[in-house]
Amino acid sequence: MRDAAAALGARLRARELAAAPAALNLLETRTSAARPAIAALLEEVSPERLGGEAPGHVVGITGPPGVGKSTLLSALLPQWRARGASVAVIAVDPSSRRSGGALLGDRARIDADPADRGIFIRSMAAGERLGGLAPATRAAATALAAAFDVVVVETVGVGQSETDVAEIADTAAVIVQPGAGDVQQFLKAGIMEVPDLLVVTKADLGPPAQRAVADLRVALRVLDAAPPVLAVSAVPPADGIAALVDALAAHREGLDLAAVRAGARRRGALADFAAEHGERGLRALGGRRAAVVFLEGLDVSLDGMALVGALEERAARAP
Repeated sequence: MRDAAAALGARLRARELAAAPAALNLLETRTSAARPAIAALLEEVSPERLGGEAPGHVVGITGPPGVGKSTLLSALLPQWRARGASVAVIAVDPSSRRSGGALLGDRARIDADPADRGIFIRSMAAGERLGGLAPATRAAATALAAAFDVVVVETVGVGQSETDVAEIADTAAVIVQPGAGDVQQFLKAGIMEVPDLLVVTKADLGPPAQRAVADLRVALRVLDAAPPVLAVSAVPPADGIAALVDALAAHREGLDLAAVRAGARRRGALADFAAEHGERGLRALGGRRAAVVFLEGLDVSLDGMALVGALEERAARAP
């Protein structure tokens, strides 16, 4: 199984898009028996094997429920495809209490041509985790970024706790809508430093959308580097979508990608370790701060599972 998983990772590294479904099937397997195979797959798409960071642009899309994230994605997909970019979408949905699977099927909510092999859409169940992400989301984004030009992570839409997406995305966009209290809720939520871009939807409403943009820009003046605020309409004829794609690309171009990704892998590894081993595990490491210092001393090219393994090994050696 480990050899087959490594071959799957090698196919992603070779930018074989057809390998994506099988790769995500494996990454969503949460049994201990699957862990060596998952590690083998991720090793094949690690910076060490790729000769640098994965080329795909990981874009996080988050915001309150019903704000129109899926509708916006339906407008973004053809814009990316028209520019020749392949796109993978990881849509994190609420979990079914009965099956544990994703409650909403994004193949139905996101309008995409099913015959277009340059688009891959996968729903993931959020499970019991807050933060808007599924347990396998980080690994999935890492793997898909080796093969696809753009990897979109759309969060579950739980409201004020959706901050984890900023830790896995190169560029995080928070979506709000005018006239429904979303701007005020955003300002109260304590996530003002999460977005790299703020996107006000339903620009076709006119004055309410303009007021929302103005309110956000005023509120963001307290930040040292306020993110851009854009207004878009995904309703045909769509407006502002091309400008949003340009803004996402411009943010990515200005990043120190190696530093951003290394930091994200460390934070993700610590989050996964804490989810698995709890406070007892963190105490064995000397506390969260000591764990951060330990991770910062490791090779920046290590993938997330290797970092988790290093934390577990250190905890096991603790007196």
